[in-house]
Amino acid sequence: MLAGATGGGIHALHGPVDAAGRVNAGVGDPRWDTGPWPVALDAGCGSGPLSAALRDRGAVVTGIDASAGMLALARRRLGADVALHLVDLSDRLPFADGAFDDVVASLVLHYLEDWGPTLAELRRVLRPGGRLIASVDHPFVAYTIHDPRPDYFATTSYTFDWTFNGQSVPMRFWRKPLHAMTDAFTTAGFRLSVISEPQPDPAARELFPDDFEDLSTKTCFLFFVVEVPPSAAGSDD
Repeated sequence: MLAGATGGGIHALHGPVDAAGRVNAGVGDPRWDTGPWPVALDAGCGSGPLSAALRDRGAVVTGIDASAGMLALARRRLGADVALHLVDLSDRLPFADGAFDDVVASLVLHYLEDWGPTLAELRRVLRPGGRLIASVDHPFVAYTIHDPRPDYFATTSYTFDWTFNGQSVPMRFWRKPLHAMTDAFTTAGFRLSVISEPQPDPAARELFPDDFEDLSTKTCFLFFVVEVPPSAAGSDD
């Protein structure tokens, strides 16, 4: 689920994106949308647009989310084509070891203070050679929008009030320095493949004509592609 805010910064710019179709964690980008996506887990699937995109590319998709309301919206969008489960990413995942070829986690990890247990579970359910493709808020954004600025090297929380359909909802996020993110992936046993600072698709200019310049010239997100080493079968080395 993509959070937003009314007052400024990244979420003020991107608040409408979830309603229009979430920021896709690399789907459609030729650098890592190498497909096919045979068996994929959408971790934090929200209302299901990314699951729909994966399904349309031929994947057998399973979606999980901690919100029953979001899963109800996803079921309306997806019909019976996608298995959906109410799951908290802080808990053990209800899947066998090596059950998935790919996991996508679009704007999910920055809701967690400690990525360790979640990444360990995502690695467990990926086959050797499988990929985790994740997007998160860029750490510079949460650092620069605060006055006074926080300690960049610390893990710190911050909140926004996201207003949608006239209802204000407080959202809490955790900002980590870049090295803490990469350390979390490698500690969980992943191998870093891609780190990218994406820019918007040119077609977004029509959707966000007032904001496109900011979206194109300022840091917004980080994309990661991390892999389970092919030799991981039967070993945690």
